Amino acid sequence: MFSSLFLLLGALAAISSVRGQSVIVPGAHWTDTSGNAIQAHGAGIFKVGNTFYWVGEDKSHNSALFKAVSCYSSTDLVKWSRNNDALTPIANTMISTNNIVERPKVIFNSKNQEYVMWFHSDSSNYGAAMVGVATAKSPCGPYTYKSSWKPLGADSRDEGLFQDDDGTSDKVSLRTAYLLYASDNNQNFKITRLDDNYYNVTTTASQLNGATLEAPGIVKRNGVYWLLASHTSGWAPNPNKAFHATSLSGSWSSEADIATESVRTWYSQNAYDLPLGSNAIYMGDRWRSDLLGSSTYIWYPLDFSSGSPQLIHADVWSVNLAAGTWSVASGTTYEAEKGTRSGSSTLLSDSSFSGGQAVGYLGNGGSVSITVQGRGAAQWVALYFANGDSSWRNTTVSVNGGSPVWVDQPSTGGGHVIISVPVQLNLNSGSNTITFSAGQSNYAADLDKIIVY
Repeated sequence: MFSSLFLLLGALAAISSVRGQSVIVPGAHWTDTSGNAIQAHGAGIFKVGNTFYWVGEDKSHNSALFKAVSCYSSTDLVKWSRNNDALTPIANTMISTNNIVERPKVIFNSKNQEYVMWFHSDSSNYGAAMVGVATAKSPCGPYTYKSSWKPLGADSRDEGLFQDDDGTSDKVSLRTAYLLYASDNNQNFKITRLDDNYYNVTTTASQLNGATLEAPGIVKRNGVYWLLASHTSGWAPNPNKAFHATSLSGSWSSEADIATESVRTWYSQNAYDLPLGSNAIYMGDRWRSDLLGSSTYIWYPLDFSSGSPQLIHADVWSVNLAAGTWSVASGTTYEAEKGTRSGSSTLLSDSSFSGGQAVGYLGNGGSVSITVQGRGAAQWVALYFANGDSSWRNTTVSVNGGSPVWVDQPSTGGGHVIISVPVQLNLNSGSNTITFSAGQSNYAADLDKIIVY
C-alpha cells in the first residue's frame, strides 16, 4: 500500500511551487535537496546565524530502535540539506542499536562554547526511562555521547528543552535552560532547571501532577510561557493542549485546545514549537506506527492573535522569515458530491460534510470523477475525507485516465471527522478529470471535497 505512494511522492520535494512560491505542504512525503526522504522525526530545531538546523530520529529502518540522529540544515525552513549524522549508535551503551533514542533537542551553551543535545534514552521495552546527553563543537557534530540516567532519580520519557531569554535579548550571556519531561510512569510532568554546563538537572521548577503529558515544547510570548504537549496514547494521535503561566515555577493554567478536539491535532503529535515573529510554527509528526519511516511531518502556523495559541490548518502555506509572518495558499474547492459517481458509490448526508454531503462506498467497485481546472503544471490537490472506522485506508487517484497512484488516508478516528491529505498531480491547462478509488478491491475513505492549489 505504502510503496506505491512512496514511488509517487518520494521524488517530490518538501517544497513545490504554487504560482512561483516555495511552500510547506503538511502531510506530504518531504525530500531533501538530494531527493531523499527526510528522516528527522521527533524534531529539534535550532538556529545558528542565518541557518536553521533540524535534528531528529532516522526511522528509515521502520523501527523504534536507534539508527541515527540525523541533522539537516536550511536557510528558509523549506529546502533542507542532509549533513553528517549528529549521533550514531555505540555498542554496549544506552545508545546501541538495541536501544531507544528519541526526541533529540539541541541548545548552545555559551559558557563552554558547545552544542548540547538531550534526548529520551531508553531500553527497547521503554523500561529504562532515562535522559541522555551528548555534546559537540559544531551544530551537526558529530556529538560525543556522555551518559544516560534518570533525572533526579525519577523516570523521564518524552522530553524537550527550553532555553529562557532571562529577560534580555543578549545572546552571549549564559541563558537558563530547562528540561521538560514526562515522569513517574508518564503520570506527572516536570520542568527542571539545568546546571550551567547543561549537562545535568539541578532543581524542579514545576510539576504538573496527574497531567499525563508528553511531546512537550514551550514558547514564550510577552512574558507568558506557553507549554504545548499531547496526552499519552501511544503512537495514536490525541488533541494536543496548551497551558500557560507567567513563571516556569507556575502556577499553570488548565489545559486549552489548540485545534478542534475531534481532529486530534490534525492527526499529529507535537515535536517542536518554533517562534516566528509574535506567533510560532507548530512542528509535529503524523506517526505511522506500522511503517515508522513513512511517518510524515505536520507543520502549521501557530497563531497567538486571540490571546492563546491556535493552529491554522493550511494544506499549502509559505513563511516569510524576515517579516515573521506566514501566508496560506488559496485554492479552488470542488465538492465530491458534484462529481460523477460510478458503481456502488453513494451520497452520504451529514452536517459535518462541506455542503452537507460526501461520496461514500468508494473502492470495491465504487468511484467518483471530478472535473477540475488546471494550469498545465504539477499542482497540489488536498483530499478531504473521513474514515468510517479507526483504521487507515487508501485510495487510487488518476488524472485524465492515466495510471492510478495510491494515496494513504490516515485514520480520522471513525464517524464523520474530516481531515486532509495532499497529493501532487500533473494537470493539463484547462479541464481535467480526476478519478478516485477506481480499480481497487478495498474500501477507500468517504470523500468530502478536494481543493486544487
